[in-house]
Amino acid sequence: MEQEVWFALGLTLIAGLATGLGSLIAFFTSTTNTKFLSWALGFSAGVMIYVSFVEIFSEAQDSLTSAIGEQTGSWLTLGGFFAGMLLVALIDKFVPNQGNPHEVKKVEEMNQSPQSARSKDPELMRMGSFTALAITIHNFPEGIATFTAALQEPTLGVAISIAVALHNIPEGITVSVPIYYATGSRKKALLYSFLSGLSEPLGAVVAFMFLMPFLNDILFGIVFAAVAGIMVFISLDGLIPAAKKYNREHSSIYGFVLGMAVMAFSLQLLF
Repeated sequence: MEQEVWFALGLTLIAGLATGLGSLIAFFTSTTNTKFLSWALGFSAGVMIYVSFVEIFSEAQDSLTSAIGEQTGSWLTLGGFFAGMLLVALIDKFVPNQGNPHEVKKVEEMNQSPQSARSKDPELMRMGSFTALAITIHNFPEGIATFTAALQEPTLGVAISIAVALHNIPEGITVSVPIYYATGSRKKALLYSFLSGLSEPLGAVVAFMFLMPFLNDILFGIVFAAVAGIMVFISLDGLIPAAKKYNREHSSIYGFVLGMAVMAFSLQLLF
């Protein structure tokens, strides 16, 4: 069991640190590959939505109905699913508007001279800090979702961590741009981006400390149902709209369909 826990924690760490990868991309490239980001966000959404409805929701329902009966278990599954959605919706509601983690930013903005914005440093720094805070808060439930899935089904956890990592890359750019433009420091932009991603493994640690001691079929079913709701909401509210903003062609929907197909074939071959 210890090995499975460390594996699940490792996956959440990799997924979380992908925000820093977004900053590194901004360091070493001069233009944004909008088609790739659009495709990657669409792919991530496709993986999350497919696996949520086909695998995670059904596993939650199976666990709950076997533990407490068909009717009660089905209702509790629905309750957990929409509770997960409500959790992310509340996070979105109470996170300040200046810190919208889904606002599209491009690498080109990192290459503009920050000198012209020096008189606005406090406001830009505030915007960047709020953005980092918003992404930190959003990553927390994603860490719980990735950890829980990886602990139950390692191959499923790998797929989810890849999907989460892909959508964390543009979030890293979103943190980096205002921080760099306010301070002129790429190192500081990189630091804020990496730190915002650490809430992902922090969510996994919290899940381990507070859920693992009480984990049974009922709690597992409720958590898994909530995980499905969290991932569906994130996909519909954040990933798909951001994918369309990065590229108005069909790359986002192609990525979305490919993500679903990859997940479908993976589940078919592995389970």
